[in-house]
Amino acid sequence: MKQDAIQLKGLTKTYRGGRGQPEVKALKGIDLTIPRGSVFGLLGPNGAGKSTLINILAGLVIKTAGQVTIWGFDQDRNPRQSRAAIGVMPQELNLDPFFTPRAALEVQAGLYGVPKSQRHSDEILAMIGLSDKANAYARSLSGGMRRRLLLGKALVHRPQILVLDEPTAGVDIELRQMLWTNIRQLNKQGTTIILTTHYLEEAEEMCDEIAIINQGEVVARDSTTNLLGRLDARSMVIHPQSPVTELPSAPGIIASQRDDGAVVLSYHSQQTSADQVLEAVHVAGITIRDVKTEEADLEDVFLALTSSL
Repeated sequence: MKQDAIQLKGLTKTYRGGRGQPEVKALKGIDLTIPRGSVFGLLGPNGAGKSTLINILAGLVIKTAGQVTIWGFDQDRNPRQSRAAIGVMPQELNLDPFFTPRAALEVQAGLYGVPKSQRHSDEILAMIGLSDKANAYARSLSGGMRRRLLLGKALVHRPQILVLDEPTAGVDIELRQMLWTNIRQLNKQGTTIILTTHYLEEAEEMCDEIAIINQGEVVARDSTTNLLGRLDARSMVIHPQSPVTELPSAPGIIASQRDDGAVVLSYHSQQTSADQVLEAVHVAGITIRDVKTEEADLEDVFLALTSSL
């Protein structure tokens, strides 16, 4: 059986409360496996525990209880090997403004104990599009360039697992496309990708599997396709031939009208068929000029799983 990139068993983290405040349970016994070679989404609202989990994987936060295995290495028994197997691209732009991109990569490689003969700083600079800025001070780089440099720093020790914490937050479309091109290339070469993002359309497009965390617990974990299949919500958008005076009314159908005059009919496909929806439109005397159907997306699933908890 194919070994997992990461195994978490009963992972718990409790922060002590200060000044008489109660303790905070950031993670509540998380069990999670992430397959090797996958692009895995780790989603959840603010304060759900995602950052705590990532920081534990990176060795920056000490867990309260549980077991963490990274690339087959137990984090407690083999901390150096487990840490060497993972690279983290943080959300914060934590760069030394007086280092050039090449120097930043060289220093980072040195911190990981990579011998000079095995470093590949120029190769990384080319991949992230910073070859022409290799000797410019980091303080002179644009925000997008700095974010690309963060990706480069996470790759200096050739990690088997790459964690991307909100990698496209606040970046323009061009940079976002460049980042995803690089990530797809790395994944094709065998790197396991773990992605946290608030752009759910990115997770829907990029991720093979997704875990949703809420209030320190995993509330869902499945393939992206299966998660989307959990909601059978459908919407039929009708563009009428003439202005509508009466909205369709039928059991299992919720009708509304948009500002552009289109009629939106929401229904559940397991309870109501498309024929029944069209029949309700016909009974209401609406002549159809154009029609299309829309299925639930990952945002619908996310809201359904987190808003009620």
